[in-house]
Amino acid sequence: METEKKVAVIGLGNIGKAVATNLVNNQHNVIVAARNADEANDFAAQSGGFAQSATIEEAINTADIIIPAIWFGSFKDFFNDNGNSLQGKIIVDVSNPIAPDGNGGFKKIIGERESAGELNKVILPKNSKLVKAFGTLGAGTLASSSNRQPEKAVLFYASDDTGINNDIENVIRNTGFEPLRIGGIDQSIRIEVFGDLHEFGKLGKTVNLEEAKSNL
Repeated sequence: METEKKVAVIGLGNIGKAVATNLVNNQHNVIVAARNADEANDFAAQSGGFAQSATIEEAINTADIIIPAIWFGSFKDFFNDNGNSLQGKIIVDVSNPIAPDGNGGFKKIIGERESAGELNKVILPKNSKLVKAFGTLGAGTLASSSNRQPEKAVLFYASDDTGINNDIENVIRNTGFEPLRIGGIDQSIRIEVFGDLHEFGKLGKTVNLEEAKSNL
């Protein structure tokens, strides 16, 4: 039997904390790291033993699946700073390329037809594999819709390498959602903010598997 992949969440902002908390609530072990070490230590201390705190470097070296819960604009520096350690890892991009528009909403900060997933793929560390996931829902919904009954809410993902699908789907299920692949990274724009499969886009809500498939 294949050993379950080790997962690290780096960054404990709204999205990172929601993902890590969902893993802990489903009794899945997770490594947590943050620039503020106390934040990671406190999270681990309250996790019932399911979260282990580490430095960012330790988390990357130890885990197989890295979830950098960081702003889109921070990925280039993150890859540059940790490129050697990230080689061969599965990297999950949760980012959305948006910023406040000054009117209480958000605006896209890249080209209308560009996606964070495709841009991050270009600068991906050597031999690593990129998955777009978890950013398809807002942080609040990511937290509140985990383990929804009677049918789980779908969490879409995109990846070029189908050989890692089982690993990613296991992680998604362990956060309390039903995974559904929409295609390769060239489809990631659909699950980023304003995309047709995003909560803050045309879809506008969480959906079950049957509803999700009807929108593909």
